[in-house]
Order: sequence, then C-alpha cells, then structure tokens
Amino acid sequence: MPGQEGYDEEVAGFQTGFAQRPALVVAARDTGDVVAAVRYAAEAGLPVGVQATGHGLPDAAEGGVLISTRRMDAVAVDAGARTARVGAGTRWGQVVAAAAEHGLAPLNGSAPGVGAVSYTLGGGLGILARQFGYAADHVRSLDVVTADGEARHVTADREPELFWGLLGGGANLGVVTGLETGLVPVARLYGGALAFDGRAVDPAAALRAYAAWTATVPDELTSSLAALVYPDLPQLPPHLRGRYLLTVRVAYTGSAADGERLVAPLRAIGPAVSDDLRELPYTESHTIHSDPDFPHAYYGESRVLRDLDTDAVARILALTGPAADHMHVVQLNHLGGALGRPADNAVPHREAGWLLRLLSPLDGTDREALRALYAEAFGAVRDDVIGRSLNFTFASGDRPEGLYDAGTLKRLAGLKATYDPANLFRRNYGVGDAVASVSACR
Repeated sequence: MPGQEGYDEEVAGFQTGFAQRPALVVAARDTGDVVAAVRYAAEAGLPVGVQATGHGLPDAAEGGVLISTRRMDAVAVDAGARTARVGAGTRWGQVVAAAAEHGLAPLNGSAPGVGAVSYTLGGGLGILARQFGYAADHVRSLDVVTADGEARHVTADREPELFWGLLGGGANLGVVTGLETGLVPVARLYGGALAFDGRAVDPAAALRAYAAWTATVPDELTSSLAALVYPDLPQLPPHLRGRYLLTVRVAYTGSAADGERLVAPLRAIGPAVSDDLRELPYTESHTIHSDPDFPHAYYGESRVLRDLDTDAVARILALTGPAADHMHVVQLNHLGGALGRPADNAVPHREAGWLLRLLSPLDGTDREALRALYAEAFGAVRDDVIGRSLNFTFASGDRPEGLYDAGTLKRLAGLKATYDPANLFRRNYGVGDAVASVSACR
C-alpha cells in the first residue's frame, strides 16, 4: 500500500508522465495471486488495473487495485509444434531469445522491452506484420481470470466468443495470465535503417518516393518511415545531435541479394546520413528501430488510414519538424498484406493501408497544447481516417472513440456485459458504454 516499502518500485513503469497511485498493488507471482486480487477488488467494489511493463497507460489513476504481473515472465517453446507459452509479464526480448534457439521467431513488435501478452491483446503490429499478420492472429489459447474471480482456459473451440474478444479487446474482459502463440520459421532477416538529413533533402519528396516504393514491394517486406528532430544533447551519438532525420526501417525475410535490389530505389532519395541495411540474425531485429529502452514521459496518438495522401502527410511533417517548438516523432507504418486477411478475433480496421503515429516527449509541455497540435496534424488526413490503434494510443485519456468499428464495438460491449457487468476492469480504453461514440475520433 502507499507508504510501504516497495510500493513506488512496484507501480513504476516505462511511462513516467502519468503516475499510477493505487490503494493496493498486488505483486502477482502466479494465477492464484491474480484470482485473489480480482476477488478482493470485486468484493470491495474497487476498479482493477493491470501492469506488466507500463508502456501503454491510458492516463494517470488514483485508488483501486493494480495487479503487477512482471514476475510472471516464464517462456516455454515447443519447437515441434512451433509454439511458445508466454507469461503475463514476459517481454518480447525474452520470447525472441527463446524462440531463436530453435530457428523460430514470434510476431513481436519493434521494442524488446514491451510486454508480449499486453501487446498481443491490443492486436500486435510486428516487424514481420505484412507477411504474417497481427500477433493476435497466431494465438492458440489464453489463460484469463475474469471478473467473477474464475480462472479460465480459453480457446477458439472452448469459449469462442471470449477468445474472439480477448484478442483485440485489450484489458476489458479480464486479466490474461498467459497465452500460447504460434511461432514462424524465421532465423535471419535482411533489414535495418536508412536515414536521410531532412534539411538536405526535401521531406515531401522523400515521403512521396517512399510511398511510391511501398507499392512495389512484396508482402515479405515490412517497413515504416519515421521523422524527428533529435535534441542537441551530448549523450547522443554525434551524427544524431540536432539533426532532422527521415528514416526508413526495413525488415525483409528474403535473401540479402533480393533485399539489396528491393531497397535500391530508396537509396536514390539522396545521400544517406546512415545506412545499416544488412543481413542480420533475428535476435538483432530490435536494432532496426532502436526504440528507447529507458523509462520516460510521453504523449502519443495514432490514426489508421485507408489510403495515403502524401501532400497531407507532408503538411504534418512541416508542422512537427524543425519549425516546431517541441520535439515530435512522426511514424508512418505501411500495412496491407497479411494484415488485411480476416481472422477470428476483435482486431479491427483490417482494410487499412497505413498507420500514422505521433509521439511527443513530455518535458514540461502542456498536454492541452499537444492535443491542439495533434488535432491540427490529424485534421490534415481526416478524409482517409478510419480509426485509431489501441497499441499506439499513449496517455491520451481513456477515450475509446475510433478504436473499433461499429460492429466490433457492439460485440465487445455485449461481452463486457456478460463477463464484467460491474465494469471491474475499467482502467483501460473501456467498451462498456462506448457504442454511441464509434468513429468519433475525427
């Protein structure tokens, strides 16, 4: 409880901008601890939150019960079945390392420190996504403690409706204590990052070249474009300090020779500040994005786009680039391929071609000022917006608008009424009373 030894360490997470101050934090070591915590919270009428790594907090929170699952971090790989059993607190880096021993890989995201289970429950957009789809599409079973305090083993055959809703529904329907997921036979990649000086090349022209290039690549190649002005800080490498960089990140499961041929048009954009495209073991796949691995405060939002208006995105680059009075990260993920295939889960917006993400460090910047800037930025692409992405909505309040299409949201709300009628699990992007607000993100 607050004031007791270990409390501050237990509630601390990757997101430091919005504190969690529960009345009680339960440091769970197994499913029994989770069952006890949920039953206690239900009897006391307290809301329940769950935290593995604390990357995707919806907002600050006071009171209630927080279940910390970071100790539940077991990984067990069945090489013959090409599956991995993953605990609620397991991080992607652990799963990558365990699977690599057998020449296999999970459908992990770009950051090895992110919780594998929580990321998968939000869909799971990985570095191999265009070839293999969402991480949620590969889940075989889940173990979950529902609001009635019961531990359930859920599969598509055993409890098909709950199985559907847990995968894509986030933390709305219970505390997932572990899952079994399929692995793919990938041991190496051709990939890396190719960075251009945004002051030496025309950002709009580079954006158009990248967008045109994505129309030519196979599904085996997944990529993204990021744009940001690095702060001029001594702890950064000299080639990054104060630079405005446009960086294309590539992951391709084909041969290095074919990869070199495929990326040749990118190198024609202009002189590269850095170019580390190469063949690499899958265990080094996190170096493609080199996401920050230290806790910090940040604000972020996303928009899922049906199509890409490069002129509109170029306006966003101008708004968030060197002329901005604050550091902003713009990321554009190329979707399509296997991401567009139907699957038996609640992951929405599969018709999308692109994901646009904005992220800003919170270092004294007013959150309302950021909201205003984001509204202007996302307003530029409003004609192509079909929703938001659950996994890339950071500390922007618990608004569920746009996270699901109308049919998916209605079905999730029905599941919520069945499995959590008292809305015990409400420290998230709730679906219980959100049906009327579908697609209001515009």
